[in-house]
Amino acid sequence: MASTKNETITVGRRKSSVARVIARPGSGKIIINKRDMNTYFGRETYAMLVRQPLEVTKMDGRYDFHVNVAGGGLTGQAGAVRLAISRMLINLNPELRPVLKEAGFLTRDSRKVERKKYGLRGARRAFQFSKR
Repeated sequence: MASTKNETITVGRRKSSVARVIARPGSGKIIINKRDMNTYFGRETYAMLVRQPLEVTKMDGRYDFHVNVAGGGLTGQAGAVRLAISRMLINLNPELRPVLKEAGFLTRDSRKVERKKYGLRGARRAFQFSKR
């Protein structure tokens, strides 16, 4: 979590997605991979997920967010961006921590896809057994 004069950089991860967020004082625009958030995600559900920390802390419209996100699918990327924005808000104002913690936005979701094991069809699914 690096900081310079007028911007803060934080990282958020979920599944195999990594999001890096740079915040600058501004009007509240969220740019993801050089595209508008709504055009990048397509679904309103993912955009709502990303905006949740800002709505809970009433910080919507104060900062512009430039996000670089890579890896995984859209769900993992949206979760990674949400975590990165939540961490960034704490860097900007440490008094917001209890509100974000209560909402559950600071918890890193460590669930990942379990690897496939040899002798099985998937991580746990075995081949069908037949006595004859």
